[in-house]
Amino acid sequence: MTRLSVLDQSPVRSGTSPADAIRETLALARRCDELGYTRYWLAEHHSTPALAGSAPEVLIGQVAAATSGIRVGSGGVMLQHYSALKVAETFRVLETLYPGRIDLGIGRAPGSDQLTARALGGGAPEFFPRQVQDLVAFVHGEVPPEHPFAKVRAMPTGPTAPELWLLGSSDQSAVLAAHFGAAFSFAHFINADGGAEITRAYAREFKPSPWLATPQASVAVFVVCAESHADAERLAKSRDLFVARLYTGRGGRYPTVAEAEAHEYTAWERQIVDHARGRRVAGTPAECRERLEALAGDYGVEEIVVVTITETAETRRRSYELLAEAFALPRR
Repeated sequence: MTRLSVLDQSPVRSGTSPADAIRETLALARRCDELGYTRYWLAEHHSTPALAGSAPEVLIGQVAAATSGIRVGSGGVMLQHYSALKVAETFRVLETLYPGRIDLGIGRAPGSDQLTARALGGGAPEFFPRQVQDLVAFVHGEVPPEHPFAKVRAMPTGPTAPELWLLGSSDQSAVLAAHFGAAFSFAHFINADGGAEITRAYAREFKPSPWLATPQASVAVFVVCAESHADAERLAKSRDLFVARLYTGRGGRYPTVAEAEAHEYTAWERQIVDHARGRRVAGTPAECRERLEALAGDYGVEEIVVVTITETAETRRRSYELLAEAFALPRR
């Protein structure tokens, strides 16, 4: 049976505030916990007016406290900005508070523009593999004796550890995930090109680790589900304008359908939108299930991480409810 999970970017819509977005994240997490979703991941974006989630490590604790059965984690921590030890300690605290429910998803993208990335500090992308190696060692308390920080321990220690995932929209994170014996999630909603081949290659090249014996992978997809196909396509228009703005360097809050319908797209913007539509799913519950199961088959995975943003909290929540019903998720 295909499992469904959630990636929440904490959207800030036109006419709303970042505080509204955070409150919606907590409410949606509670509802998805009831609906039977497997995990609830919080994204990391910086200096982005349309997305309020800049600190997933903070939101994870709040979401875990507001839910009971769903796994909660980062989708993901942008490791290049941070110390591997500090990230390990943060997630060991979360694991101590909510044992067996915490996922540590890490990514190599900046989650921002280059100016903001410089303001955040941290290391260059070429150091990412070493950061991953150190993070794995600190999280599991297995720093090699020859390591310069061999005597350092990520506190608090304990009998369990957060589940480690590498996230990516190219083959680089997949290679690292296979090498270190970690789980891998491909961001189809960012880049659909070659994702299935990359994810299957991860599974082939996977090296078992003490914490993961067999490869574990998922695919993250942008989905809008509604009672009718027309309603789903209408709601998806908000993303059309958001993507057009994003890829042409313009900020602003997440747009409404009315704003998207009133916008006069340039030829370049139309190309951007047409390309982006090829990596999203919009339709009725039956249509969404058919397309998502086909995608899971292409990727060779049994879990789909659903990214949904619509113009209201109500239509967004309803999309997740309809998907849960279509996949017959076991209610909690």
